[in-house]
Amino acid sequence: MKTNNTTLTSLLGAGFLLAGQLAMAEDGEPVKLGLMLPYTGTYTALGEAITNGLKLAIEQNSGQLGGREVEYVQLDSEANPSKAPQNMSRLVNSDEVDVVIGPVYSGVAMGMLRVAKQTGAITIIPNAGLGAATNELCMPNVFRTSHNMWQDSYPMGKVAYDRGHREMVTITWDYAGGKEDIAAFEEAFTEAGGEIIEQILVPFPSTEFQSYLTQIASLNPDAVYTFFAGGGGVSFVRDYAAAGLKENIPLLGSGFMTEGNLAALGGAGEGVLTTLHYAETLESEENQSFVAAYQEAYGEMPDAYAVHGYDTGAMLIQALDAVEGDSTDRDALIDALAAVELQSPRGPLRFSKSHHPIQNIYLREIRDGRHEVLSVAHELLESPDADCQM
Repeated sequence: MKTNNTTLTSLLGAGFLLAGQLAMAEDGEPVKLGLMLPYTGTYTALGEAITNGLKLAIEQNSGQLGGREVEYVQLDSEANPSKAPQNMSRLVNSDEVDVVIGPVYSGVAMGMLRVAKQTGAITIIPNAGLGAATNELCMPNVFRTSHNMWQDSYPMGKVAYDRGHREMVTITWDYAGGKEDIAAFEEAFTEAGGEIIEQILVPFPSTEFQSYLTQIASLNPDAVYTFFAGGGGVSFVRDYAAAGLKENIPLLGSGFMTEGNLAALGGAGEGVLTTLHYAETLESEENQSFVAAYQEAYGEMPDAYAVHGYDTGAMLIQALDAVEGDSTDRDALIDALAAVELQSPRGPLRFSKSHHPIQNIYLREIRDGRHEVLSVAHELLESPDADCQM
């Protein structure tokens, strides 16, 4: 009896693949994920939210990636750039993780990227907004599941102009992240025909804003756009309201000014407009399911940081399923990661050639202590990563 060679080859190939998967399962070899995130210090809450979101997604997939159990190797980045190369090297060379996930702070990202380039380690950035990571410093093995500073702030420029603002003041800390953010806003606002009458840079990380608020009052612009985050965001919004500016000079900002800070802002945040790629009030089925599951698991409302972790988990689930759980073929896994498309809690998500998220940016207003979505400020926005050569 003749046997079809193609069929035989396919059966043999499937048999070898199944044998390999069974061997990995019998050996109990897990997929090792190295988490290089802040678990102490200023950014602790962000590191924990990302970790929670990641683990939730994988737990919803029976705790497995590509049919294999998962081992988490958590390393506190301390948001310390000087320790980044050593910490990254430890995860890759000593712990032999399959994928590194981190960081939160862009300063740490620079050190991580150097090691990623030297070793080829697959690295997924779940927060740091450093534009160069998926532009000038892009590489095939590095992905981002969050944002860059340009992507979230650029859409607000047109929003501000369309709302009738023509003369504006921008204010941020005098450091790379803040300056990248307001530069993107200024780019869009001036393209539309608006004028920046003053750019104010505050020494980092000062939260003494009174003299700058007096300066803003004397300039009397149509509105103010700002980037501050964490405790600085809380201080600025509260001081802005206390100075009596909010009623006459609308406050616009990056979503990270208020993200994770709603309870601390109290009534001072009411009416503040921000743009971001997520809002906890999005009415999609995916987001409602995610919010309910996160609240049940962790007893609190998720934020954008939790979504970054959750989508990192969903990305790994899809990619490792595509390669049948084989994390040893790095090129195949990179191709699978690049091809991922998600219907995320934040909306549709896919990746550009530079491995940066293509995603919706939402216009949000704080109402009754929640980020209410007013509109999609820009649908499926792709960052202009023209300097990426790969």
